[in-house]
Amino acid sequence: MPVKKIIAPFYQRLALVLIGFCIMGYLVIIAKELLDPLLFGFLFAVLLLPISNFLERKLRLPRSASSFIAIILFVSFIAGILYLVGAQVSNLASDWPMLKKQVDQSLYDLQEWVQQAFHINTTKQLDYIHTGTQKILASGGAVLGTTFGAVSSLVLFYVFIMIFTFFILFYRRLLFRFVIAVFEDDDSHVVVDIVENVQKILRQYITGLLLEMIIVSAVAVTAFWIIGIKYAALLGLIVGLFNIIPYLGIFSALLLSCLITFATGTLGNTLAVGISVVGIHAVDANFLLPAIVGSKVRLNALITFMGIILGEMLWGLSGMFLSIPVIAIFKIIFDRVDILKPWGYLMGGDYEYKKSAEKKMKTE
Repeated sequence: MPVKKIIAPFYQRLALVLIGFCIMGYLVIIAKELLDPLLFGFLFAVLLLPISNFLERKLRLPRSASSFIAIILFVSFIAGILYLVGAQVSNLASDWPMLKKQVDQSLYDLQEWVQQAFHINTTKQLDYIHTGTQKILASGGAVLGTTFGAVSSLVLFYVFIMIFTFFILFYRRLLFRFVIAVFEDDDSHVVVDIVENVQKILRQYITGLLLEMIIVSAVAVTAFWIIGIKYAALLGLIVGLFNIIPYLGIFSALLLSCLITFATGTLGNTLAVGISVVGIHAVDANFLLPAIVGSKVRLNALITFMGIILGEMLWGLSGMFLSIPVIAIFKIIFDRVDILKPWGYLMGGDYEYKKSAEKKMKTE
């Protein structure tokens, strides 16, 4: 006599899912020091996998050499971007006397406005500033020690990322066979499909982000050059780099661009730069992002924004970067497991329903 399978009610399964997420979130917070560089290493390894395979198959290099060279090429690319930004920043530093004069004039105008608006004379304003400065200088040693510790931790974090990237590239076949061996033979084809799609989606997503960054930087540099501001290249690179941070990066780019322009130009130029940054972001969010990145990772805006906020709550800035790739991985898994397909649909949205309906109409 066949045994009837008992399915728990939906509210019980939902409660178990929520409890599981809470436990997983707690473990993720506890293991941040390990998982944070490991996930970045995984993303970079997926991105560099084609290069490593090319060096290994076409040039007959050993796996260790191909993995190491792929990482060196990637680090060189990042170093080139940092060099461009650093060169522009050095030009900004060379004009420090002019910047100081502009800032002093701006502070003087601000003092006059405060005096007229709040009836606080210049002497009291300077006393407030002097008191605050003394407090900062009194804790200067602690601030310097904290800054040095933060920089040291950041350098060590980047080193760990490169180490994890190398090991994931080097042991990629071992890791793939382990994932296959964990599941039953009947589910092996599903596991292989998930692994292949995760690699494909993540690689396309990262490549799309880099392409989007280059396009946004080029458009921003051109717009700032037309406006006639002095540091058009620097501000364009800032807009392109901060554009990688979803939703929140535009505010940081807008603030820095307006501050630098205000310190080196006129109020009209500052307003023109602010309008340009907002306009570039509007075009990017509505046309460029869906065409380049949105077509690779099909996540609706609500889930994406919630993921970014949750990632920032768990891991800070790195969590914001990792939130979308991690959610995309979960969606790929959910879409291929029958009991989890509704959750995958929730992450995607109505476009999947429309896509399947269009496909059905074509077949009919």
